[in-house]
Amino acid sequence: MAKDPYEYFRVEAREILDELGRGVLQIEKGATPQVAAALLRLAHTLKGAARVVRHKAIAEQAHAIEEALAPLREPGAVVARPRIDQVLALVDAISAEVSGLGASKDAVTAPEPQPRAADDGLRTIRAAVAELDALLDGVGEASVHLRSLRRTASAAEQARRLADLLAEHVGPARGGEGHAAAAAPQTKARSLLDELRRTVSGLERSLTVAVEQADRELSEVRDAAERLRLVPVDALFTALERVTRDSAQAIGKDASFTASGGDVKLEGHVLGIVQGAVIQLVRNAVAHGIESPTERARVGKPPTGRVELEVARRGSRVTFSCRDDGRGIDFDAVRRVAEARGLLAPGSGPRTADELLRLLLKGGLTTAGAVTHVSGRGIGLDVVREAAARLGGDVTVETVPGRGTTLTLVVPLSLSALDALLVEAGEVSAVIPLDAVRRTLRLDEGDVTRSSEGDSIVYEGKLIPFAPLARALSLRASPPRLAGPMTAVVIGGAADLAAVGVSRLRGVANVVVRPLPSLAPAAPLVAGAALDADGTPQLVLDPAGMIAEARRGGVSLAPQAPPTAAAVLVIDDSLTTRMMEQSILESAGYEVDLATSAEEGLEKARQRRYQLFLVDVEMPGMDGFSFVQRTRADPDLRGVPAILVTSRNAPEDRRRGVEAGASDYIVKGDFDQKQLLATIRRLVGA
Repeated sequence: MAKDPYEYFRVEAREILDELGRGVLQIEKGATPQVAAALLRLAHTLKGAARVVRHKAIAEQAHAIEEALAPLREPGAVVARPRIDQVLALVDAISAEVSGLGASKDAVTAPEPQPRAADDGLRTIRAAVAELDALLDGVGEASVHLRSLRRTASAAEQARRLADLLAEHVGPARGGEGHAAAAAPQTKARSLLDELRRTVSGLERSLTVAVEQADRELSEVRDAAERLRLVPVDALFTALERVTRDSAQAIGKDASFTASGGDVKLEGHVLGIVQGAVIQLVRNAVAHGIESPTERARVGKPPTGRVELEVARRGSRVTFSCRDDGRGIDFDAVRRVAEARGLLAPGSGPRTADELLRLLLKGGLTTAGAVTHVSGRGIGLDVVREAAARLGGDVTVETVPGRGTTLTLVVPLSLSALDALLVEAGEVSAVIPLDAVRRTLRLDEGDVTRSSEGDSIVYEGKLIPFAPLARALSLRASPPRLAGPMTAVVIGGAADLAAVGVSRLRGVANVVVRPLPSLAPAAPLVAGAALDADGTPQLVLDPAGMIAEARRGGVSLAPQAPPTAAAVLVIDDSLTTRMMEQSILESAGYEVDLATSAEEGLEKARQRRYQLFLVDVEMPGMDGFSFVQRTRADPDLRGVPAILVTSRNAPEDRRRGVEAGASDYIVKGDFDQKQLLATIRRLVGA
């Protein structure tokens, strides 16, 4: 049997449960008997699947759903709320069972049913996004290996040219009797050379075609994976309809939920953060906006209140507008509560609606008369505001007394995908978010004003700080002063402007931002990394960090390079970690070679003399401990110090590193760039 016997059942069950929950809510609204018949087929399918995996509890609960739904397929059947509640409770119970599958090998004894978590539907989505990220990392690694194949193709081309030159040197076979004895070897050599030329030429063509095809296919896989990371927002709608129904029922109200814009797509982890905020918006609408049926009848409204969610894409942002047709915000009540909480001075006079709305959005205020599980503690808007802050979004509110309230959450379409300006600084490629770029300028030496406070340039009649990006990144090759023409990119923040100098503009592209590994330098200038088409990492720059660096005058805080460039071999199976470690060491003046495995590291260590090994512990094949042991046992390598870098912090792991012969042991979670460089300088004697 497979290690996880429920791997496919979980996926099928969650899909069926989502359709069951959506369909039951349709029946409650007066759906046709055909809907009930379709739900019966779903429940029957779920029961059969549960029996296949021998989960008796889920099979029995699915059978109970069949029993409850069977009368509703008859024309004219009366849909009673207790029956709907019963089916929804069974759906929740099965959902709890499915969520617990895999925690124990014995699933026959069912756990006590628990209420369905609001984000159960997104749990699978987030897992799928993580798998896609792993796929993209694999594509990046494959792209790096593809570059080595391109070099091989170039070597084959060079070999063909050498064969051509050799053939010209040998020349045609000589004729005549006097040369008969010498002609035979020459003819044979010529024949072998022709065969060599044909073989090398064919190899060159085959390699070129294979590399180009692999490059196209990798690009297609990368593009498809990026698209699959986006999830339609209608994945939230069933849960939100349940929240509306259950919240209203819990406090004696009646409310309906409608939604539009379900085809808008967001990244899975963005949607996961948004989900909690939107649930709070819906609960707030029911608890604070929608009136009781009696109150609605008194003011001439239908007894059932309306909660509407409109999702729309606005450029690179998505808006979630939750509106209700309730009473609107009671500003007098907000003012009284604020005075009671000490947020407003008693008797300070009337405040404008905008001031009171801003106060309400700060959180901690509630006008509910009693604390319930739906409302009363004033934390609902805190959740919304926190989600907006985490995503770099915003929250706004509009209200009309007696007619309703609209709360709008605005979030970025993607946390990781952004349009960017690609630039070069020296030999380093970097990425600047395009929405922060105000303009690009061509600068000469005389355009830069120098002072004790730093460099600046004139932009739209004002002096703004300026710093060459290479200097800000502490690159060794960066010139101390502007040498020849340079391009300046004007960056705009919330209230400040600054300019950074780059060597070249490479165009605009949509890039996927990846978080920095734990060994990355903790510089505010760098926000993450992105991979180009060849899989090479590019630094993603933070606009606020660039502005702050320019205002500081771009003074480098990096440790000084050692007098002589020591050679360091970095061994790590993670592409991003290798490149970031290389960036740290080369910025400090070291020569760096890279290896993707301990086996490759041993091979390189025997080909060149290194002053230090920087080795990851957990790698496929030979691990870092074994690498250090092998080098300590080698007479030619035992004198080269080795630093183990790992996330493993257990005492036994440290002890094993010492016993293997490591010179130092660095835990990624406690990583400090200055400490690493100081340790390296101590070990290499620089």
